[in-house]
Amino acid sequence: MVSTVKVPSSFADLSREDLAILVPELLLCGHLIDRSGMPHLIGAFGREGMTQVAIEEWMASSPLYTRRMQRALGFEGDGVVTIFKGLQLDIGAPPQFMDFRYRVTDHDHGEFWLDHCGALMDVEPMGDEYVTAMCHDIEDPTFDATALATNPHAQVRPVHRPPRRPADRTPHCLWTVTIDDTNVPPPIPEGLVTVGESRAATIELSPIDTGGPGQHDYAGALLDDLRFPDFSHSALTRISEEVCLQQHLLTLGFLLAVRARTDAEAALDIARKQLTGIAGLTSERIRNALGLPADLEGLAVVLAVHPAFNPRQYVDVTITLGDRMLLTLGRNCGAGEDGAWPSMIDGEHLGPLTALVRGVSPRFAVQVVEETDAALTVEIVIGEPPAKEAPEVALTRFSTGADFAFTDRGIPLPLTVV
Repeated sequence: MVSTVKVPSSFADLSREDLAILVPELLLCGHLIDRSGMPHLIGAFGREGMTQVAIEEWMASSPLYTRRMQRALGFEGDGVVTIFKGLQLDIGAPPQFMDFRYRVTDHDHGEFWLDHCGALMDVEPMGDEYVTAMCHDIEDPTFDATALATNPHAQVRPVHRPPRRPADRTPHCLWTVTIDDTNVPPPIPEGLVTVGESRAATIELSPIDTGGPGQHDYAGALLDDLRFPDFSHSALTRISEEVCLQQHLLTLGFLLAVRARTDAEAALDIARKQLTGIAGLTSERIRNALGLPADLEGLAVVLAVHPAFNPRQYVDVTITLGDRMLLTLGRNCGAGEDGAWPSMIDGEHLGPLTALVRGVSPRFAVQVVEETDAALTVEIVIGEPPAKEAPEVALTRFSTGADFAFTDRGIPLPLTVV
């Protein structure tokens, strides 16, 4: 039977309601990229090597995508309010799973704390050494690197943080943010310069149309929570694109850090394993969040909005659903030039794509139709019996984020006066 479902060509084809559901999912799945990669880094480089890769990848990417989001939503500035707004739209701090709370004293002083830290819940069972690696070794340089996007004289410093003493201490951590012209700016990370030269760093995305209902920017007061249904359709489209781009930028930083420690082939193998784990879990969460059926029509929508294949200004992908389902990945695009996720999928390495489609249904399989230097075309078919989950996906499912459920926390309250 020929399908009559219209496959979305971009986020703009989704309803405002569906986009509001999708944005926090994209933020959370972006955060879980590191849960997907961590086991493979530990296996290759040990705990200390994993820690250093995490530091370098975030420092190479977060200042870039933080500035992009500031410009997109019109909240550029040089104070703590701008820093806090950026965190609310950062894959490093997905809402509710990483439950950041904020207090602003003045332009140059504020603090934040985590009433719930999903990352801590994931790592705490691994022991104090891993907790210290995350909450001390990784957070110290990466928080300052993220703040660097707003003000080079900003410093983020802990009041207390894990390992928790006592074991049930709440909030999980508390940090101050201070901007002072006497603070020595941190050095510009080498990786930031390199990733800053990528197509992902500078690509133009959908402009926000200020017509129609909803909030078109975040230029007003800092809110204690962002309620995404309050944003306009156009703003949600742009936010979705930017969050997907955050994931590609993080991946470019990850690749750079891993390549510095091993040869190119081994680095690509680790990156493919990371992609396989997060691709499968992300497609499952998107299907569930949007209430899609576990059939080819549901898969078509998942493929159309999956962060591995977005934003469309960066990734050349064509999805065809007629009497058969075809997916074509073009190589002549920003993602191909940068060596981002889509370039890791080829006729001999279908594992990430197989995991992705099986996140919608374990009965799906992928077959190569044609591969040239210009493009890869595959067909998604229904096989029997249902396949076993890929081990990379099973490892990613270790995170409590795999089953995390977002809730409506009501009308947000302003924390600052405009």
